[in-house]
Amino acid sequence: MRLLITGGGGFLGSQLCQKILDRVSLTGASGQPEVVEEIVLLDTAFVRPVTDPRRVRQVVADLSEPSAVFAAAAGVTSIFHLASMVSGECEERFDDALRVNLDGGRHVLEAARANGPATRVVFASSIAGYGGEAMEDPNTDRTKLTPRTTYGMTKVILELLVNDYSRKGFLDGRSARLPTVIIRPGKPNAAASSWASGMFREPLAGQPCLLPIRRDQSHPMTGYRTVIESLIALHEVPASSLKDDRAYVLPAHRVTPQLAEQILREVAAERSLQLGPLVDAPDARIQGIVSQWPVAVDGSRAVALGLPQPPDLKTIVCQYLEDFAQS
Repeated sequence: MRLLITGGGGFLGSQLCQKILDRVSLTGASGQPEVVEEIVLLDTAFVRPVTDPRRVRQVVADLSEPSAVFAAAAGVTSIFHLASMVSGECEERFDDALRVNLDGGRHVLEAARANGPATRVVFASSIAGYGGEAMEDPNTDRTKLTPRTTYGMTKVILELLVNDYSRKGFLDGRSARLPTVIIRPGKPNAAASSWASGMFREPLAGQPCLLPIRRDQSHPMTGYRTVIESLIALHEVPASSLKDDRAYVLPAHRVTPQLAEQILREVAAERSLQLGPLVDAPDARIQGIVSQWPVAVDGSRAVALGLPQPPDLKTIVCQYLEDFAQS
């Protein structure tokens, strides 16, 4: 089988690619495990060479160009759609957000539709789909989606499209509503949630982290290993086990900067690390966006489907140190 990962040059996309290579096979159009013969990675840029050039092909293209998306998706059995402009960018560049996130997502779905009804599409949605006065504590799959950001709005629309394309038998879609993913290596990005990784990553490197939000701000977070496992697990669920709502919020921890600092101190004491400080640097724009996001989510519906729970927060920090402390 052949599959496509949009956003394949990014952190999650590259991690997902490697995990699939390690697995060797996924459920194919036959409904049985099939060897993954080729993974096509589509992104606007790549910073890492492929680890297995015989089985991985990188395609540099813009998601908003339908011909490029159709060419990359030609003949694939499965698509993991991860590519997206991030939240902060979407607030600043509304028209680009519609062009990339919304129109680009539609191109992905149409390319999957052209490949036939057995094509599986796993869409990486976001808890930014929740927002405003409809929010609950915790938010569940039954909480009304009333996003208060452009980023969240595009994710909600694509969730509905995945449901409808599946209802009509155009494709076999499913959406994972991702909490904020920690700990991302590298430098901060334009996502309004960038602080969530930064408040772990920079102190662990002995550097200060400028914290733009309140120390008591709760937010749902999960580890990157769990997200990758969840995307694959959701792909592997038989279509017969899915009902009309194919969007599942993933389980997550309720995390505050106060809790993060406590966990960091515990890890530092156990590993003799010299931590950098968390420095209060309030940013009204970031705080305004984050204040419209959930403080907690209930992912029990995803767990019942067979998707994994995240490990405890200290384990997530230790996993990051194991995987990226020297990078």
